[in-house]
Amino acid sequence: MGIFEPFRAIGYITTGVPFAVQRLGTETFVTVSVGKAFQVYNCAKLTLVIVSPQLPHKIRALACYRDFTFVAYATHIAVFKRAHQVALWTRHSAKVNSLFVFGDYVISVDVDGNLFIWGFKGVDGSNVPVGHILLGDKFIPTCMMHPDTYLNKVLIGSQEGGLQLWNVSTKKMLYEFKGWGSSVTSCVSSPALDVVAIGCADGKIHVHNIRYDEEVVTFVHSMRGAVTSLSFSTDGQPLLASGGSSGVISIWNLEKRKLQSVVREAHDSSIISLHFFANEPVLMSSSADNSIKIWVFDTTDGDPRLLRFRSGHSAPPLCIRFYANGRHILSAGQDRAFRLFSVIQDQQSRELSQRHVSKRAKKLRVKEEELKLKPVIAFDCAEIRERDWCNVVTCHMDTAQAYVWRLQNFVIGEHILRPCPENPTPVKACTISACGNFAIIGTASGWIERFNLQSGISRGRYLDVSERGSCAHESEVVGVACDSTNTQMISAGYHGDVKVWDFKGCVLKSRWEVGCSLVKIVYHRLNGLLATVADDFIIRLYDAVALRMVRKFEGHTDRITDLCFSEDGKWLLSSSMDGTLRIWDVILARQIDAVHVDVSITALSLSPNMDVLATTHVDQNGVYLWVNQSMFSGASNIDSYASGKEVVNVKLPSLSSVEGSNVENEDTDKPTVNQSISNKVYTFPAFSQQIPDLVTLSLLPKSQWQGLINLDIIKVRNKPIEPPKKPEKAPFFLPSVPSLSGEILFKPSEPVDGEDIKPDKAESDTRKLDIPATQFLELLQSSSETKNFSAFTEYIKGLSPSNLDLELRMFQIIDEDEDEEELVNRPEFISIELLLDYFIHEISCRNNFEFIQAVTRLFLKIHGETIRCNSKLQDKARKLLDTQSAVWQRVDKLFQSARCMVTFLSNSQF
Repeated sequence: MGIFEPFRAIGYITTGVPFAVQRLGTETFVTVSVGKAFQVYNCAKLTLVIVSPQLPHKIRALACYRDFTFVAYATHIAVFKRAHQVALWTRHSAKVNSLFVFGDYVISVDVDGNLFIWGFKGVDGSNVPVGHILLGDKFIPTCMMHPDTYLNKVLIGSQEGGLQLWNVSTKKMLYEFKGWGSSVTSCVSSPALDVVAIGCADGKIHVHNIRYDEEVVTFVHSMRGAVTSLSFSTDGQPLLASGGSSGVISIWNLEKRKLQSVVREAHDSSIISLHFFANEPVLMSSSADNSIKIWVFDTTDGDPRLLRFRSGHSAPPLCIRFYANGRHILSAGQDRAFRLFSVIQDQQSRELSQRHVSKRAKKLRVKEEELKLKPVIAFDCAEIRERDWCNVVTCHMDTAQAYVWRLQNFVIGEHILRPCPENPTPVKACTISACGNFAIIGTASGWIERFNLQSGISRGRYLDVSERGSCAHESEVVGVACDSTNTQMISAGYHGDVKVWDFKGCVLKSRWEVGCSLVKIVYHRLNGLLATVADDFIIRLYDAVALRMVRKFEGHTDRITDLCFSEDGKWLLSSSMDGTLRIWDVILARQIDAVHVDVSITALSLSPNMDVLATTHVDQNGVYLWVNQSMFSGASNIDSYASGKEVVNVKLPSLSSVEGSNVENEDTDKPTVNQSISNKVYTFPAFSQQIPDLVTLSLLPKSQWQGLINLDIIKVRNKPIEPPKKPEKAPFFLPSVPSLSGEILFKPSEPVDGEDIKPDKAESDTRKLDIPATQFLELLQSSSETKNFSAFTEYIKGLSPSNLDLELRMFQIIDEDEDEEELVNRPEFISIELLLDYFIHEISCRNNFEFIQAVTRLFLKIHGETIRCNSKLQDKARKLLDTQSAVWQRVDKLFQSARCMVTFLSNSQF
């Protein structure tokens, strides 16, 4: 266990695996693959519904049927019911290439041509397929479909170009189509009987009649690569949509047999899947560029219009930064996109607009990528002026100007910052002042200039007269920073010279040499420390006021990619291409934790609250989140969870925040409650150690414990005041008797022989409760013997207030006139004694504080008279009182200290 533990990954939408669409009721859901897990979206607004646990290998194929999801990875097929794995099929010896739902069966095909048929009705973990077909050595399957009205038959396309029609019931091949000399990449059935569309790797689409083996029409993708996906419209329009490897969607009119429209640059990468919604003019597409898009055909010219989409980075991010007090993350990637990710809700994630790029690209007939800004290599933001003007400045690769952005409107700003227009060179570094009014830009030629963010006008140039060419540095500027009071500005050059400038006067105040080439600098405004990264893999900390080195951290063995300070300035985090993430304690001047990941970290950012760490990695398109365990564990000493100088190997976070919680019976290392006691045991996060002098709450909702003491009052209040009134006009099927007045009289329901009068609602609800008291007693007795009451506490926390009240009343002693010796031996008396021991133990441990207080109060209300009349129970009650008083006095003292401090500072009375 380290300081930061894997939490989850964000920014992943889909990968290069075809999606699976299913319709449940009136809603349509799409299941997509995201590496080693799958996600389910509701197509109405593309809202995320389900995230699966992570699988051992990357997903190769998906299929869905109602609540079941079939996932092929490596040579295995996992069966999920929603997010819970219910079966694993492992008969394949080669990698599974495709899955197809065929009625009550699932057909799987691997790369060696083995076709297995699996039955999934009433899945019980069976690993035996229903049937097996060997397709042959010279037939490598690529796609599979079921022609409508063809009973028990599937059509399989091959890499060699041929197709085979098989009867899966008799396991016989019925017919073989010769093909067209090109590999079959996709095939789909049309609304017309006997007609299918077949896409080939040579860019041709063949609409073929399989009954007569005749070709109906052929369409050709001109310079658009292989046909990767096909879909027929079912809303009455004779349309066929095809996707190519170049990211273009083509719409073909089947009646006119010609191309109707083309969606150029629909995706930045190859189209993986296309699907027309049933009886709707809506087309959904997915691509390997990490995006899902929905198009609607509602324009007069018949061209599709983008309706909604979900997307992430299509190339790995280069730099990230937390924003809005840790609720959002700004991310700039190699795909030329500048994005804002929400840590809390994925729907709020979006790409910042670069002003009508799509319209301009369509008008100029060029790719959107050509009009977008080049990848961001550095940026800075300031939240203080978000509502007033642009508050983000970005530096772009090989670009001689910097751009500003307004996050309030999620759009690029109107000003462009051009330093040194007479000698333009690429911008390499930028920062925004603490007041949010100024942006400082550094270039590759050593030029540093200050701009006003509101007007975009230059407000000063930092020049060192001793340098050649009158620039700030002789070499490239690798970093700039300014303090919190706009007193001084710090800059660093590639040759190792660090300079301190007067912020307003732009005059050089002091300088020092690091002694080697610098790569990056990070400045902490609160403590005035400057961290520098050199090409010798050493991190040096300088006091910007005293102008001397105060710390030196060594340990990385490869290029350092990024570093950042914690908000309080006590920690310094650094990442390297050696795969390690190291945490340095600035005060103690030592490494306190280090972890190693399989994929090297390229950028990192720590949230202002220090609770979440965000990282990006080589060749990974997502942003990975890590949770600071030191803020949520009960350990008071950092050495108890930090690794120190030892490097610990960890895995990257998965998409699901609770990894493995949805998989049944896989957490064998965690303690479990006896299943014979209760199948509805509610589990809550538990602290490993109790925090000294504090209490721990139960995390239960107030409704579960606040009304325990007044449960009888609540039942009386909820009791009906009067019986339900007879309706004036009843349905004809109710029995009635004639009357002289003509009024309809209804026959009263007569009780069955031997049936008692029905009790009132409150009494009947109590009688219907069927809770065996043995479960409660067995847990209580076993917990008392082992002095470990955690299982018993979790059990009673899972009970409803009514059930808990009934359990405690089971031990009520009605006849208290018995002899004391006989009373002590009664089971009810022993249970009351055990419960008193339980309350003493729990209150002394200060766990589940408010819940135990409520249960104790209810217990004393029910059994208080019995305790008062027995001396043995009185002694335990006194011990309970002493324990309660000692714990509460300690907590109340903390409350009083905080109350006095707040009163003193606010000059108010409580």
